[in-house]
Amino acid sequence: MKKLIINADDFGYSYEVNEAVKLGVLSGFLTSASLLVNMPGFNNAVDTLRLIPDIDLGIHLNIVEGQSISCANLLTDKNNIFNYSFINLFYKSYDKNFLIQIENEFRAQIETALKYTGKLSHIDSHVHIHAIPPIFNLVLKLAKDYNIPFIRTQHEIPYFILNKSLNKKFIINIFKNILLNLLTAINLKSLKNTNILTNDNFIGVLYTGFMDEQSILGGLKKIKNISSTELILHPCYGNNSTPLSNKITEFLTTQNQDLLLKIKNSDFILSSYSDLLPQN
Repeated sequence: MKKLIINADDFGYSYEVNEAVKLGVLSGFLTSASLLVNMPGFNNAVDTLRLIPDIDLGIHLNIVEGQSISCANLLTDKNNIFNYSFINLFYKSYDKNFLIQIENEFRAQIETALKYTGKLSHIDSHVHIHAIPPIFNLVLKLAKDYNIPFIRTQHEIPYFILNKSLNKKFIINIFKNILLNLLTAINLKSLKNTNILTNDNFIGVLYTGFMDEQSILGGLKKIKNISSTELILHPCYGNNSTPLSNKITEFLTTQNQDLLLKIKNSDFILSSYSDLLPQN
């Protein structure tokens, strides 16, 4: 059987995101979440964990938004706010001093998460910045140091849904998909001969912001092999009239019991990263 992890990114971003994650877990849809520790909703996320104690939790490393918790001056502006995009980080990722500050920041974020959670099942990142090969190699080192068994990779099989593929944002997502698939091919070589594991497939870049029933089922149909797949959502609880309406749509997806039933009746088993660990 194929194993499917349904992960909520950005847990800890805000109260609205945390509420969406909580309700998505309680509905039986979300099996996993990735924790942001440097955003305003972090303390509320820690409180929320008491209501969903069985959620499988990873760390969502972040050096593109919010404050540095290690005061990494090379990564931030004069107010200690991260101000690098994915492209800027790619360009700077071969600078040794820059990488040292990234490592210090990542260690601070992982240790903060472990202080409140006790353990983490996986590592991923905000805006997929850990896919940049020098940063991926750094994250691989940290996974070993902190005994975190999985790192997310982003191999997503392309698929097309006509009424969504005409959207301008989808064109941008195609380029993201191509880039992340290329970077994943490089990063998988780094994973060889290590004891750090990863997911086989990934769904959630091509239709970021459009992850409803149609997008999810379309992506799952492309997974033919017996494997593990991570599907990511960015849910947010609120009113559909807000600028975050796409994320609110993804929250509503987590409440879709008909979709959940279709997934359970398919050849996928809902799983978490912890479920994928080899049995002794």
